Amino acid sequence: MGTYTFTTVGALIGLVIAIVLIIKKVHPAYSLILGALVGGLIGGGSLLTTVNTMVTGAQSMMSSVLRIMTSGILAGALIKTGSAEKIADTIVSKLGQKRAIAAISIATMIICAVGVFVDISVITVAPIAIAIGKKAGLSKPGVLLAMIGGGKAGNIISPNPNTIAASEAFGVDLTALMMKNIIPALCALVVTIILAGVLSKKKGSSFDDVDEETDVKQLPNFFLAILGPVVVIILLALRPICGISVDPLIALPLGGLVSIVVTGNAKHTVAYTEFGLSKVIGVSILLIGTGTLAGIIKASALQFDMIHLLEIMNMPAFILAPLSGILMAGATASTTAGATIASQTFSGTLISAGVPAISAAAMIHAGSTVIDSLPHGSFFHATGGSVFMNIKERMKLIPFEACVGLTSTIISVIIYLL
Repeated sequence: MGTYTFTTVGALIGLVIAIVLIIKKVHPAYSLILGALVGGLIGGGSLLTTVNTMVTGAQSMMSSVLRIMTSGILAGALIKTGSAEKIADTIVSKLGQKRAIAAISIATMIICAVGVFVDISVITVAPIAIAIGKKAGLSKPGVLLAMIGGGKAGNIISPNPNTIAASEAFGVDLTALMMKNIIPALCALVVTIILAGVLSKKKGSSFDDVDEETDVKQLPNFFLAILGPVVVIILLALRPICGISVDPLIALPLGGLVSIVVTGNAKHTVAYTEFGLSKVIGVSILLIGTGTLAGIIKASALQFDMIHLLEIMNMPAFILAPLSGILMAGATASTTAGATIASQTFSGTLISAGVPAISAAAMIHAGSTVIDSLPHGSFFHATGGSVFMNIKERMKLIPFEACVGLTSTIISVIIYLL
């Protein structure tokens, strides 16, 4: 059946401990680390093995940490130069309040679709969304769902690590896999706009308590304000368009620096970049904690026990694809980890059962966006923090996010059945 270091019970107990501690307002990073440690020991690992596995898990998050840290330069530039406020003013005045939610969703979808991580996409759009929320009088839950849903839609058609992991595990072309989920992504976008539109009009926390002051009295013109984000989008679009790969690690901070320079704030570069770093440093620390628990779960028997359970239930073979994506992403609270574990674990079983590789990979990938934003993961805290939302209110959004992910998953399954 396979080799593993820790038992399923141990992994699940560690996960539950982390969630409970986070709910009890223990710092999420410490909650995750403690949950991983206890889970590994209860799961049958020695202290040395458990710690080594936790360290390995944390190390796997370093690329994400670096990208998120550098994305702070763009976020800081958009806020401090007044660019975010100018872009928001323009969008609201041109599209009107009724279309503000759609604009936020589409913007996040596009940024994520060109290769930016979902976390970073939300962090990048957040300053603009906050300004729009203030101007249009929208609630925090509605605005955040617009960004998250747009990000989820863009993520399943992006050249992100989760897509790459699924394509490699099934041996299918990356571009083909991205194209396979275009219709599910568009359907998820529509559902996002509808749900976020309803939430944004309900009574709830507003952005009145969010003070994003700029250091300029006069806002830049729209062309200068949008130039930084446009540079980022163009650089990231080079990969799918002509095969020239510019990593978000380079594209995001470069766009931020362009924004600072063209708006005439070059002398404030150091101050603005430090401000941006202050916005994402907490998220970076959370990612490290997430990696420790993800490492324990990946090394546990959870995935093998899941196979056995599905066999006992005698379910259709193709159900393994979306279901494994949903459960593994939920267990790790990560789209990338969920898609990777599910693809590597079930690819052989699905292909041997006659399910086309491209369809199986697409269903797993879509399924990985359903419950990937649970409290024990970094995405939950990164997105909540981007709009200064408390944990209790952030948790209320999980069912709505699941509806968005479930929409793309169901459509992906329907396309396979057709």
